[in-house]
Amino acid sequence: MKVSIVGASGYGGGELLRVLLQHPQVEVKQCTSERFSGKPVTRVHPNLRKQTSLSFCGIGDLETVDLLFVALPHTQCMTKFGDFSALADKIIDLSADFRLKDPQVYRRWYGVEHVQSEKLNEFVYGNVELHREEMRQASYISGAGCNATATILPLWPLFKNGVVDASLPVVAEAKCGSSEGGNRSSEASHHPERSGCVRSYKPTGHRHIAEMVQELGRTIHFSATSVEMVRGILLTAHLFVNAGITEKDIWKTYRSVYGQEPFIRIVKERQGIYRFPEPKIVAGTNYCDIGFELEDRRLVVVSAIDNLMKGAAGQAVHGMNVMCGFPETAGLAFSGLHPI
Repeated sequence: MKVSIVGASGYGGGELLRVLLQHPQVEVKQCTSERFSGKPVTRVHPNLRKQTSLSFCGIGDLETVDLLFVALPHTQCMTKFGDFSALADKIIDLSADFRLKDPQVYRRWYGVEHVQSEKLNEFVYGNVELHREEMRQASYISGAGCNATATILPLWPLFKNGVVDASLPVVAEAKCGSSEGGNRSSEASHHPERSGCVRSYKPTGHRHIAEMVQELGRTIHFSATSVEMVRGILLTAHLFVNAGITEKDIWKTYRSVYGQEPFIRIVKERQGIYRFPEPKIVAGTNYCDIGFELEDRRLVVVSAIDNLMKGAAGQAVHGMNVMCGFPETAGLAFSGLHPI
């Protein structure tokens, strides 16, 4: 199958290219970058030396393909959607443009009118674990936000199975690596300002909350903190279970929902230094590791993902595999490194 990547010079686009070059059913035809058009992709992604001889092209040079990945900044995919849909019958967009189903909710969180609101319901939200059957029939998939993914995946089985006390709040906080900010430098990413930081950059009002509410059907009180890490998210959520719920019930809940999922691992060990999920263990992988600890009725849930993989490129390739009928793990078998 022939695919192209629009916006391949960013971190998410680079991860897409890395994964797709190893995919047994895929040929990468073109990669775009207006900034680096005509330059070899290895100029920007040096890890791909001897993996590809592709050079970046401009969007205007794109040819038709079977599937188009779009990894552009927010608002650009919806603006150019007519052009992109003429190039491919199947589109997977990594931006936020088609994640939210309600155009009024989109306007509230992103501050602009949605110019393709009639298409919102044609895009399937990108968490395969929640929307696998819809993806099998879909032409369009919208990748889920990285912080949203790290929050939705560990909480969804608990809400789905009625484990959580609906009358009490759910509070979640994500510790986030610097690659979440993309590859464009800013004052906040300047090394003397970013290095060593533990910076609460979104204590309230993070845009990914809209996705959490849409997918979970619950209000989530979410905060995000920047920490000294390049890749990864560690999500810690505090919630309260219904009376009589035991740790065994939590285990059963996760196993019943995620027992056959190829990229979900329940991590709760009695001994060792990796008793709970740890972002560096999943770096470069498409895994979401989930752990928990129950104290009376208070449940603390922990998850770890690589924001560029399970939170972006890996999730998009997983969605493509389901959409196109490929083995779900195709191109995504990397198990991570230890030590790292």
